[in-house]
Amino acid sequence: MITNAAFTTRLRTLALTGITATGIAAAAVTLMPTNAHAAEMTKAPTRVVKSTSGNHATTGNLDGWIKQALQVMKAKGIPGSYDGLKRNIMRESGGNPSAQNNWDVNAQKGTPSKGLLQVIDPTFNAYHVSGTAKSVTDPVANITAAANYAAHRYGSIDNVNSAY
Repeated sequence: MITNAAFTTRLRTLALTGITATGIAAAAVTLMPTNAHAAEMTKAPTRVVKSTSGNHATTGNLDGWIKQALQVMKAKGIPGSYDGLKRNIMRESGGNPSAQNNWDVNAQKGTPSKGLLQVIDPTFNAYHVSGTAKSVTDPVANITAAANYAAHRYGSIDNVNSAY
């Protein structure tokens, strides 16, 4: 956490740098304390999507879907953590359960990646976890199928740090 004094010092340093440069872009830089803080997302988006996975339907958000998926994963012996799931979800779909990739090699072959963890239909069908919905765009079913696939291929979704 940056203190007010450190923040002020950093802004002064950036402001002095900006004064020596010309143009609007240089002035805009003075408003940002650091690049890392500007890029961080502090809260996952909330979407109203009904998940029909398992015995309980849930209308919710990313936090709820991950927690529900973790319960299913625990019951089925599929490894993974909240942080590992969320990190991969945010990279793959930004937390949008309706996300669909229509431009990569899979899409070019007629099988676009879909859902929170961008799963293609054949992978979803092969790694679908019983007790969840048979829909690749169902948030909980998508998470659990992707985590099941990652467990078989990489040992855990926690070991996945790039597109998989």
